[in-house]
Amino acid sequence: MNIKERFLTYINFDTQSDSCNPLSPSTSKQLVFAKYLTEELKNIGVEDTQMDQYGYVYAHIPASEGCTSSPLALIAHMDTAPDMSGANISPRVITNYNGENIVLNKEKNIVTSVSTFPSLKNFIGQDLIVTDGTTLLGADDKAGIAEIITLAEYLISNPQHPHPQICILFTPDEEIGRGTDHVDLKKLGASIGYTIDGGILGEFSYENFNAADVEVTIHGISAHPGYSKGVLKNSMLIAMEFHNLLPVYETPECTQNREGFFHLNHIEGCAEKSSMKYLLRDHNYSSYQKRQQLIKNAADFLNKKYGKDTIEIKITESYLNMYEKIKSRPDLINHALTAMEEAQITPLVNPIRGGTDGARLSYMGLLCPNLCTGAQNGHGRHEFVSIQSMEKIVEILKNLVSLFYDGNNMGN
Repeated sequence: MNIKERFLTYINFDTQSDSCNPLSPSTSKQLVFAKYLTEELKNIGVEDTQMDQYGYVYAHIPASEGCTSSPLALIAHMDTAPDMSGANISPRVITNYNGENIVLNKEKNIVTSVSTFPSLKNFIGQDLIVTDGTTLLGADDKAGIAEIITLAEYLISNPQHPHPQICILFTPDEEIGRGTDHVDLKKLGASIGYTIDGGILGEFSYENFNAADVEVTIHGISAHPGYSKGVLKNSMLIAMEFHNLLPVYETPECTQNREGFFHLNHIEGCAEKSSMKYLLRDHNYSSYQKRQQLIKNAADFLNKKYGKDTIEIKITESYLNMYEKIKSRPDLINHALTAMEEAQITPLVNPIRGGTDGARLSYMGLLCPNLCTGAQNGHGRHEFVSIQSMEKIVEILKNLVSLFYDGNNMGN
């Protein structure tokens, strides 16, 4: 089965995760796909393959003869984002793309336009897989899974290709931030690896945000508006005042690259009680701590103004910048760049303006930067992937595993 056929088979499985369900996996349909992948890996000759009770798929390919290198993990996630349906996907292959607007659905007037998505110009002459505009495609991250399994099939058929032991892991619920909740690193058996979960061909990331979630609760006093002088304490107005104490231009819509932000993503309330939720993000750990302190200072100021315990804050750390761990293993960075260059691909090194399973894994003991999948516009109806990009990423992975063979591995 070639990578195109493999990918088109995978997106027939609806694997959307559900953040409202506390179970793991959050949707039983992810288990259906996990079982399929388990059988596929066994059928191509990966004998040491198993699925656990949470839907995690583990597989191991023995090292090539004479190799004493440390094992290398390759990781991708099975779920698709809750942002849009991943059921009943109707894919279409556009051969030899001409660089013009792509009409996804003429009846519903859904068009992927070059003006909105100028990166389309980079794919002229390639074969693109798109949707009918009513669902996402699922290349995030089924393209990554297809690339890993295509590599696995190659290594099983070509045992002479130099490589360390390859430890494969497919996770559920990554899109809702729970992809690493039940990872068994002992079962996986690797301390270094890569998530295959990035975007455009050549993209490589080993930095991500330091991230915290902030809950702000404002306690007011309700009173009849006609007789409220000296009594009413309107929590909604205090909430507005709290928000205005934060830097006005340090928001997602005003920042880029390594710039951090405060993102108000939920607010509700009445005169008596209001609540706000923020995403706090920064690549620099010192700046990240200063952002937390600014939140605390704003709360302290308003508590002095309006009375003790008017404002309560709860700051919950979500994940940290994986670079702080990965920098101890520069080979993880250098080998990825070399593997791309050997495939005649120019690396595009970008910090992730978000998180990744690799961030949590790096702090759990598995150092894990993020490689591209070739997909674009994830989580929505305009998602697409280039077949040639997927093929080239398999080539990059072949190069990468050989670079970790024996003396090329700094860890030995």
